[in-house]
Amino acid sequence: MSSESPPGGGLRAYFGFAETGTSDVDRKLTELKRRKTVRRLWTVLGVVVGGWLFLLSLQTAEFTLAQLTTQFPFFVDALTEYFPPTTYFGVPFVDVGQYWNFMVEAELFQASQVTMAIAFAGTVLGLPGALLFGILASERVVPYPFNFLFRGTMSLIRAIPALVWALIFIPLGGVSPFTGVLAIMVDTTGYLGRLFTDELEEIADGPIEGVESTGAGSRQVISFGMLSQVFRQFIAWIAFDLEHNVRVAITLGLIGAGGLGLELNIQKQTFNYTEMMACIILVVVLAGSVELASQRVRSYLRDEDDVEKTGVLEAFVTAPRKIVESAGGRR
Repeated sequence: MSSESPPGGGLRAYFGFAETGTSDVDRKLTELKRRKTVRRLWTVLGVVVGGWLFLLSLQTAEFTLAQLTTQFPFFVDALTEYFPPTTYFGVPFVDVGQYWNFMVEAELFQASQVTMAIAFAGTVLGLPGALLFGILASERVVPYPFNFLFRGTMSLIRAIPALVWALIFIPLGGVSPFTGVLAIMVDTTGYLGRLFTDELEEIADGPIEGVESTGAGSRQVISFGMLSQVFRQFIAWIAFDLEHNVRVAITLGLIGAGGLGLELNIQKQTFNYTEMMACIILVVVLAGSVELASQRVRSYLRDEDDVEKTGVLEAFVTAPRKIVESAGGRR
């Protein structure tokens, strides 16, 4: 009998377990409340620091609502010069004839061609460097930490804006479209190379191992095991970078590198707001057209079936036709 459990022992064991479980739940609830409180404190601290930095930025930039209120009437008066009024069939409208006349007289369409040429030439010249640095910066090709030599080079290039690169290259070609092409070429190498590296880091190992199993050398592995997986992504990024470089080329023109930006800067210095707006209209048309073409290229490349059925050369040859068909509403 002495070996038997005392009366009620099972119940005590049951309630003891319940007490332990309750204690665990209380501790977890307490821990959750503590974490929630800590998150709230960090949120409040982040809002306070962000607000302080915002006010400090306004003070450093000398931005005040008083100045904005004072200058706003002058801006409203200038709107009549940005958008010169006229009437068509008795209906008030913007005098688009003034825009057109200035576009023709100042040869803005030729200036647009110069801007596009700067962007396109700089992009094409920067492609080999972007591809080289993009491949060598990948840890799949060059082992760590030696690949960081190429990553660091691209980081240095990106740290310097294209506008500053143009100033650096002034001794080579003065302030001219030639300098603008050089600046975009270097800028493309840094930005596009980094995008290429990021794509190569995300590829699958299966195709690489398959090519290696055939006894292929490193060049064949890179070409057929790696680059074949990211062809569509590379073309899409190239189209996006060209779109970006058109805007860069316009900005470079503001410092004298030619094209639409140069004409816009001239009219800005003489406060010819109507002529400025004519330049801005062409800037919007040019940048918007390139962006539309770039978007259609990326949309076409998302169609995996068509890309798989065509080779590299055929993809480039058929791309213009596909873009036109896509822009025309083909689904």
